[in-house]
Amino acid sequence: MRRELFLFCALIAAVALGNGLSDALYSNYFKEVYHITAMQRAFIEFPRELPGILCAFIIAALSMIGDLKIALIAQILATAGLLILGVFTPPFAIMLIFLFINSLGMHLFMPLQDSIGLSMAEPDQVGRRMGQFGSLRTACGLVAALVVFFGFRFEIFSFATPVKHIFLIGVGFFLVAIVINLRLLSKHKVPKVRRGFQLALRREYRYFYLLAMLHGVKKQIAFVFGSWVVVDLLLKGADVMSLLTISASFLGIFFINMLGRWIDRFGIRNMLFVEAFAFILVYIVYGFVVWGITSTVLPSAGMSVMVVYSLFVLDRLSMQITMVRAVYLKNIALVPEDVTAALSTGISLDHIVSIIAAQLSGLVWTQLGPQWVFFMAAVISLGDLFVALKVKDTRKLAAKSE
Repeated sequence: MRRELFLFCALIAAVALGNGLSDALYSNYFKEVYHITAMQRAFIEFPRELPGILCAFIIAALSMIGDLKIALIAQILATAGLLILGVFTPPFAIMLIFLFINSLGMHLFMPLQDSIGLSMAEPDQVGRRMGQFGSLRTACGLVAALVVFFGFRFEIFSFATPVKHIFLIGVGFFLVAIVINLRLLSKHKVPKVRRGFQLALRREYRYFYLLAMLHGVKKQIAFVFGSWVVVDLLLKGADVMSLLTISASFLGIFFINMLGRWIDRFGIRNMLFVEAFAFILVYIVYGFVVWGITSTVLPSAGMSVMVVYSLFVLDRLSMQITMVRAVYLKNIALVPEDVTAALSTGISLDHIVSIIAAQLSGLVWTQLGPQWVFFMAAVISLGDLFVALKVKDTRKLAAKSE
């Protein structure tokens, strides 16, 4: 493996461990420290997802310094925000400010890790390399989840203490990411192909942006309300959430790696069909099971709980199929400099929709019942099927590279 590629993998690993020891615990953190309701949980998504909206504009404004330097800024922001949350237990309003700072760093890195990865991948192995990067992130998420599970199960960590030690460990990994990022800057020069403020708002990318917006809705359902079913309806703690994450991560290590190979082998269009049908099926079943539990038709213990756990894991695995979007964009990009700009614009559109979806889903959960959140997601997932029908993918990625 080339040295700069090895360093990039190390950067991905450090960031994934930092995120796994912070972002993955926020639902339990909010519940146990601030005792929030479902509506408050939905409200928190505004400052937490607002950085995603700003992502395209910030990256466009900083485009002249290059992707790796922007990634360094992202790690510094993530570190600063999480450090305050770990050392102190600030009032709710102040907590939201530092949550925003931490989230800004994490969101800035989202499109950058894909664009840098795409630029480093060999032309005939784009899908394979992206699958490897995704598998590495998932493997590190698995390690973080194991630390969380055993830490909370044996009361090594707790949200009841003034200092949140688990967050400070996450800070340590973000500091490691800063060091690796600096090293990578000296070893790999990403061409500064963009100048000035630039957003890739082209008609040719309309289906990519539609996929990004659909992902924004599904992400809220999977990561916020899917988790809330376990935390609020089933009343499970951080150890159970981490165990579910462990299961999804373990399976994801193999699934994402194979997914990258499938993209190269079967083409983007076929994988988009797989994504669409996977989400539709998972959310329909999710809705009926949640309805059964809340209406007492199904018990809130035993087999019903196991079905919820299985759906939670399948939902997380299905979310990984969205990796196809980055490869799809690489395939249709009119010029290379559009990749980072379009990825960051997609993140912004994703998060605009995410914030709206969070508030709407919180209202639906409260007024109509939690099952309708998942039925709504199943209907919205039909949009993925529409895009799959529209996308032309008669050539495999490898064939195009040749």
